[in-house]
Amino acid sequence: MCIAMMRLNCSPVWSVVSLLTLLLLPLWEMGCSGLSFNSVPLPPVGTYQRSCEGGAHHRQRRSWVWNQFFVLEEYTGDEPLYVGKLHSDVDKGEGQVKYVLNGQGATSIFTIDENTGDIHATKRLDREEQAYYTLRAQARYRENNLPVEPESEFVIKVQDINDNEPKFLDGPYSARVPEMSPVGTSVVTVVATDADDPTYGNSARVIYSILEGQPYFSVEPKTGVVKTALPNMDREARDQYLLVIQAKDMVGQMGGLSGTTSVMVTLTDVNDNPPHFSRKSYQFSMSESLPVASVVAKIKTLDSDVGPNAEMEYRIVDGDGLGLFRITPDRDTQEGLVTLQKGLDFETKSSYTLRVEVSNRNIDLRFLSLGPFSDTATVRLIVENVDEPPVFSLPLSKMLISEAAKVGTTIGTVSAHDPDSTNSPIRYSIDRNTDLERFFNIDATTGVISTAKPLDREVNAIHNITIFAMESCKCSYSALSAGIILITVTDINDNAPVFAIDYETYLCESARPGQVIETISAIDRDEPQSGHRFFFSLTAEAAGNLNFTLRDNKDNTASVLTMRGGFQRHDQTMYRLPVFIMDGGSPALSSTNTLSIRVCDCDPDGAPQSCGSEASMLSAGLSTGALIAILACILTLLVLVLLIVTMRRRKKEPLILDEERDVRENIVRYDDEGGGEEDTEAFDMVTLRNLKVVRESGGKTRRDVTPEVPTLFLSSRPPPDNGIFRDFIWDRLKETDVDPSAPPYDSLQTYAFEGSGSAAESLSSMDSLSTDSEQNYDYLSDWGPRFKKLADLYGHSGDGNLFAS
Repeated sequence: MCIAMMRLNCSPVWSVVSLLTLLLLPLWEMGCSGLSFNSVPLPPVGTYQRSCEGGAHHRQRRSWVWNQFFVLEEYTGDEPLYVGKLHSDVDKGEGQVKYVLNGQGATSIFTIDENTGDIHATKRLDREEQAYYTLRAQARYRENNLPVEPESEFVIKVQDINDNEPKFLDGPYSARVPEMSPVGTSVVTVVATDADDPTYGNSARVIYSILEGQPYFSVEPKTGVVKTALPNMDREARDQYLLVIQAKDMVGQMGGLSGTTSVMVTLTDVNDNPPHFSRKSYQFSMSESLPVASVVAKIKTLDSDVGPNAEMEYRIVDGDGLGLFRITPDRDTQEGLVTLQKGLDFETKSSYTLRVEVSNRNIDLRFLSLGPFSDTATVRLIVENVDEPPVFSLPLSKMLISEAAKVGTTIGTVSAHDPDSTNSPIRYSIDRNTDLERFFNIDATTGVISTAKPLDREVNAIHNITIFAMESCKCSYSALSAGIILITVTDINDNAPVFAIDYETYLCESARPGQVIETISAIDRDEPQSGHRFFFSLTAEAAGNLNFTLRDNKDNTASVLTMRGGFQRHDQTMYRLPVFIMDGGSPALSSTNTLSIRVCDCDPDGAPQSCGSEASMLSAGLSTGALIAILACILTLLVLVLLIVTMRRRKKEPLILDEERDVRENIVRYDDEGGGEEDTEAFDMVTLRNLKVVRESGGKTRRDVTPEVPTLFLSSRPPPDNGIFRDFIWDRLKETDVDPSAPPYDSLQTYAFEGSGSAAESLSSMDSLSTDSEQNYDYLSDWGPRFKKLADLYGHSGDGNLFAS
């Protein structure tokens, strides 16, 4: 068996080759049954074997190599596109063989007529999406579906057409090129890509051209390199150009597709313009009071270049202010800044003339032929006179004064002068912020400084005061200057020496005669130039004691020694030794200081264990720990007693009350306006109405919870006996009268028991307006002194009418 595949819609040359193949192969294999051949658009590639032995013919297994079919992409016909034909030599046209197609796109894109083997494409194909399809073909017997021969594989390749225009994937472009560049300078390379097949025809062969940007720029047709086309393009005239580049396939022929992109070309600056001053001469004014390093003038320089090409350098080439002024460029504006290097004085010189030069810092040697890259100008500086403050002859003066100086003693003199030509007289004053205690005075005219208070070197050894100098004919602060005066107070011997520290001296009971028990030293607030020299001795009263003696060590210290042994703290716990100390000043000063010596019980190493009164208590058999424990117990008992007393005073009534402590009282704020007889919100009337019920139940009531017994309040049971409430109120009155901290009884609201049907009857005063009222208020006089005013108002007045008067 053989399978033949034919492509009829290809080029005429391949069709002729295919036809010749179909005609010659059968003749070549004639004489053998089962003739097989492979017919394709290209000459067949494969291995053909024929075996004729003894007139019998045997089919050998053959390995087929199928060539590819071609199908045109983007086919837009109404009928399916014919691709090729599949045929077997076993097929005699009797309908016994059917053809089957499998693989990529089988049945969905490619269909086969199982009777004839014709293959068609049912959909439009796009080579850019998929360039080829691999399928498998096989012929089978229709009756039993057995294969006629093994399955073979072949390829259907999508043939390209020019259906994609060139595209600039990196566009739009931007590029920079220096100004004044020569013709042909490369600017940028543009690249266009075409999705069509570059191996088939000219569909993907692109040619570049420039649509906009001529005559300044050009583009290489094949490479896409954009170049300059004009010489001497000046950035200062025009710095940007917009180019439109076109790419066209089919080598630019008619019918080709095209795409465009834009290129923004920016000319970068080169130093092709020299700097120059806007004017040839400048004039500026400056105050003579300007401090050093002040900017006195700014000179503007013009340069059409930008960036580093416009950076300037300035220098003073001539003039009468070479050492007085300096000119430097401003890094931001490139202006020339003239700064002051020394102080100005109008009285000395009132004007200066400078000749300055400017040049570019970065010079391009290619453009030196255009002229000198520098320029010069004249600058005249006028000094303006100002009223200058006085100038001290010495800005810092140092003076000495003894702390023994009397008030009014002259310390020194300050001097200042007016630098102006007027030479006005000067007035002096002290800045009292630097002399808050007013130790010094100054003569306003002469500048003589004197003491105003006694000085003490030990309190303040150096006084730093500020002296103001002002022109006497002026009153403005601008004519004021300040000078510093350091006044050092010299020392005199006016402080006696004293002990250096508060000594705590201990003496062991086991001390031996002649033992040193303390070494003392002294201090003196004075500071003599030759240093301190102290002399120690016992006072005349203590010189003859038999317990201690004092030895001067001649090094500003002294040692205290015992004269005997056998000290006992039972006999005496403390000794006081007066020590006389004298300094070496002129005149010499002295003082007496008392040294306290405590007798202690010491361990074998001489360390004190217990001293003084503490030792006496210890001797009674109480240790230090026992004493501390006793004191702690006493303190704890005191705290407990105070706590109990405080709790009793501040003790509150329990929340659960029994019958005897059920006070049922309510305290009402006097700053709240009452609601009259119908105001029952401040007190639960149910509690009073059902007191008997509560007592009978035997339960106890929480005073902080309102009883929830609305059914009892709405009950039709008759009110309880009036005597219960009368006794209750009477008991509460007695308690309140003797309790100074209790509120008055009129804060108890009992309006629920008055009116019609109430056992308490009406307590309202409204009925008292009638003359026939029989209400008796005599009981008010029994309520105590707090209700005396009410008793006087509502008691019997004798005429039967309370408001008759």
